[in-house]
Amino acid sequence: MDAVWPALATPEGIGAWWTGVDLLEPRLGGAVALRGAGNGQVTAWDVDRVAEYSVEGGRIRFHLERDGDEGTVLRFTHEFQEGAGDGASEPAWRARFERLIENLGGGGR
Repeated sequence: MDAVWPALATPEGIGAWWTGVDLLEPRLGGAVALRGAGNGQVTAWDVDRVAEYSVEGGRIRFHLERDGDEGTVLRFTHEFQEGAGDGASEPAWRARFERLIENLGGGGR
């Protein structure tokens, strides 16, 4: 979990596999600006476990859980408005998560 959290909750981490981050205030109620997803607010923040961003195009939630001594389960939720474009599609997110796995060292699926 120590390696996965920064990839979901820091501008550098998010930028490495998903999208550029113009602003991220890492706290509940903080402002967020994600290129391609829009501007909004951090609507859930539990350090090392939950990061949720509600932006113009919808809501994106990452929830981490331990899996044994060294594994991590990532639960992902994306609620989006109709017409959000190809960036909201399942194939687009699949490609992003493949990049995330590569960036984390390809340690499993």
